[in-house]
Amino acid sequence: MKQLVKYVLMFLKWTAFSLAVGAIGGLLGSAFHYTLHGVTHLRGEHPWLIFLLPTGGILTVCLYKLSGLTGNRGINEIIEALLERKNVRPVIAPVIFIASAITHLFGGSSGREGAAFQLGGSAASAFANLFKLKAEKKTVIIMCGMAATFAGLFGTPLTAALFTLEFASVGTFFSPAVFPCYLSSFVAAKLSHLLGVHAETAVIGNIELDAIGFAKFTLIAVGISLVGILTCYAFHGFEHLAKKVFSNNFYRILAGSVIIILATLAVGDQRYSGAGMDMALNAVAGNSEPFDFALKMLFTAVTLAAGFKGGEIVPVFCIGATFGCTAGALLGLDPGICAALGLVGLFCCVTNSPIASIVLSIEMFGGANLHIFALLCMICFVLSGHTGLYSSQFNKHHKVALSEFKKPNVEH
Repeated sequence: MKQLVKYVLMFLKWTAFSLAVGAIGGLLGSAFHYTLHGVTHLRGEHPWLIFLLPTGGILTVCLYKLSGLTGNRGINEIIEALLERKNVRPVIAPVIFIASAITHLFGGSSGREGAAFQLGGSAASAFANLFKLKAEKKTVIIMCGMAATFAGLFGTPLTAALFTLEFASVGTFFSPAVFPCYLSSFVAAKLSHLLGVHAETAVIGNIELDAIGFAKFTLIAVGISLVGILTCYAFHGFEHLAKKVFSNNFYRILAGSVIIILATLAVGDQRYSGAGMDMALNAVAGNSEPFDFALKMLFTAVTLAAGFKGGEIVPVFCIGATFGCTAGALLGLDPGICAALGLVGLFCCVTNSPIASIVLSIEMFGGANLHIFALLCMICFVLSGHTGLYSSQFNKHHKVALSEFKKPNVEH
């Protein structure tokens, strides 16, 4: 009886914590959504704002320098905090919020979910400190905050919870966090929906594969995996090169700003600025240009290498969807369906999160093609090998043996 009472009290305690963190995540995610939507709309109304990108770069570097976050490593720092049971610095939340808005206002190519993870993790860490929770409990609360803010921003609560559990620990789940992470995500998604933030979804047809169709599907999966590897190496490679050439943060972000402005002028419009979710959904509708995926990859790689903030996930959605659309058309398959495959498959490749990716396919595109998306994710997870956006996923502190396909000696 005492054991039952103990479990009931524990359940009630974590339910209360999860509801509170979920509410915080929902509010933060909604505020972040409306802020980025507002600055993106403003840039659309005033395209000349892109010429102020160097000014935005200087503001970003100054903001991080004044906040003592010059050496901040983004999501990798959050992952390491989870693995090492450390605090996530509270100052990260306001700084990443403002810096991401600056990037989107002036035309940098970056996402939002990476920033949302940092925003939610930082806020949740402050919440845990308020209640003076021990390290193990604080880690769970931080994961809840990350998942909740992701769900509040993107509207996919189960994907948010599983992604948080999976991306921080390749090959296993941190089981004590399963219930609180999902409850926080669920509450955040519901709250943000009430506040007018709606999930990004699309309708695709059923995928029917005969022998030839399956062979083409396999080629698509292999192509997505190769693009995933290329994306990771482009993002990391450009960053390493930029830091090697420009050790000074101000010079690096100014040089990157000039490159982005010149590239935008060469393209003739700002389609590759911002996150790229509209372009991804257009691809799922069957519309994309042949080189959209490559140009979006390059614009994002330069933006992040220069030191602008935001994230990588939505640009990855865009890269994957536009590649899938183009590859599908070349192979005689439905371009829209292949774009959906590309979006989900590339997400799986670069995050090493096959289960979250399978669930993403359901929350974004419905469950009719579940087995096809599941097979795709398994293929992409294996073929992507040792690559990934977040090197700290393969951290020396992991106690769980990784499979032979995902060895922990990762450096890009």
